[in-house]
Amino acid sequence: MHTISDYQGYFLEYLSQKNKTKEPKNLYEPISYILNLGGKRLRPTLVLMASEIFGSSYEKALDAALAIEVFHNFSLIHDDIMDDAPLRRGKETVHERWDINTGILSGDAMLINAYQLFESYEGDTFRELAKLFTKTAIEVCEGQQYDIDFETRDDVTIPEYLKMIEYKTAVLVGAAMQMGAIIAEASENCRESIYDFGRLLGLAFQLQDDYLDAFGNPETFGKQVGGDIIENKKTFLYLKALEYASKDEQKQLEGLFSLSPEDPTEKIHTVKSLFESTGAKDRTRSEIEKYTEEAFAVLDELSIADEKKQLLKLFGENLMNRSV
Repeated sequence: MHTISDYQGYFLEYLSQKNKTKEPKNLYEPISYILNLGGKRLRPTLVLMASEIFGSSYEKALDAALAIEVFHNFSLIHDDIMDDAPLRRGKETVHERWDINTGILSGDAMLINAYQLFESYEGDTFRELAKLFTKTAIEVCEGQQYDIDFETRDDVTIPEYLKMIEYKTAVLVGAAMQMGAIIAEASENCRESIYDFGRLLGLAFQLQDDYLDAFGNPETFGKQVGGDIIENKKTFLYLKALEYASKDEQKQLEGLFSLSPEDPTEKIHTVKSLFESTGAKDRTRSEIEKYTEEAFAVLDELSIADEKKQLLKLFGENLMNRSV
C-alpha cells in the first residue's frame, strides 16, 4: 500500500498527461482551467486507494479516477452557473472568466469525456463501472434539483436536507470507492460495504463543507465565505438553528433569509451569530462526527488487513478535521 499523498501524486501526474488543450480552444481551455484549479482530489484518490485495498494496482484504476474527477468538475461548472458564484477554489469561476454559454458547453464536453474514459475497461468491469456511474450521475442531478427547490421552500425538513446532500455529494464519494473495488474484482459484499463507507464519509464531508462555508477561513477555504447565507440556502446549520431558536430568533432568521442585500456583510455576521447562539454551530460539528464514526463502524466490519483500515481511517479523520 502507498500513502494518501502518494495516490494524490500518482493521480496528478496522470492528470497532467491527459489534460491537454485541443482545438477549438474556447471549448477545451475552460476544461483545462478548472481541472488545473487544484482542489482536494478526494474522489480520484479514493478510486486508486480502493483498487489497491482490494488487491489490484492503482494503475488499472487511473482512467476511472480521472472519469470521477472530470465528472465532479463538470458538475461544479454547472453548479457555479446556477448559483452565479464568482469564485471556485479562490479563482474566477469558468462562466465569469469566459461566459455562461462557454461554461455550459465545456461542461457538457466534460460529461461526455467522463463516459469515454470507461472505454479502456472491458467486459464485466466496463458494464459494472458504466452502470454505477450512470446511477450516480442521475442521483447527483436529482440532488442538485432538490438543492434548487429548497431555495424557494420554507418547509424543508432535516431528513429532506440529508437526502439532498446524500444525492448531491455523498453518492459520488461512495461510487469512487466502489469503482476501485469493481476494478479489483472484489466480492459483492465488499463492494457494498466500501460504498457505504464512502457514502457516510461523503455526508460528513458535505456537512463539514456547510460548516466551513459559514465558519471557514476565507484565506484557506477557497470559496466565498458566507456564500450559502448570501444565496439563502437552507443548510443543516440553518435548519438546526430554526429547530432550537426562540420564536423571536426564528422570525429574525427567516426574515434574513428572505433578503438579498447589495452588501451582505451585516447579514452574514448576524446569521452566523444566530447559528452560534442557537447551538446550531456545535450541533453541526456533532453531526459531522456522528457520520464519520458510522463510516468507521462499517470499516471495522470490512474483511481487509488492519493496515488498510488504518489508511482509510486516516483519510476520514483528515476530512473531518480539514479547514479547506
